[in-house]
Amino acid sequence: MMTGDHVAVPGVTLVLGGARSGKSRFAEGLVTALPGPWTYIATAQAWDDEMRDRIRQHQADRVPGWSTVEAPLDLAAALVRHGQGPVLVDCLTLWLTNIMLADQDVPTALAGLEAALAARAGPIVLVGNEVGMGIVPENALARRFRDHAGRLHQRLAVLAAQVFLTVAGLPLKVK
Repeated sequence: MMTGDHVAVPGVTLVLGGARSGKSRFAEGLVTALPGPWTYIATAQAWDDEMRDRIRQHQADRVPGWSTVEAPLDLAAALVRHGQGPVLVDCLTLWLTNIMLADQDVPTALAGLEAALAARAGPIVLVGNEVGMGIVPENALARRFRDHAGRLHQRLAVLAAQVFLTVAGLPLKVK
């Protein structure tokens, strides 16, 4: 399916939502409905105790059978390395944060991610935080992050065969 200058990638699903919207649970359900083995590509970095607790809780909430891969920066390489089975990436906005804090070039990283998605034959579910529905942040870094996140999600939505927005634990299909 053509959309603009891009071709939708059949096995790609994008799941967006706000904090605690149910997006990860919904995305995990999409992946576990497929035959395994399942790969969970985690982009979070445990910078403090609170984040370590969040990561542990995410892991505890998953059904058994997941193989976890840590990829805080090189998401494209992780996608290429981990075969053709079902993959869940959680989350794109944490990955973007890591890219920005490491002073890496965001457009280059995004182009690499898009190329990796187009090269994969297996199903992949991408999770991201929708951050564009709130107030305009007061500082330049937060505004730059919000703008990059919006562009990231728009570009991946064009590539995705289907897109969902989760609100209050309810998935809404938008594409």
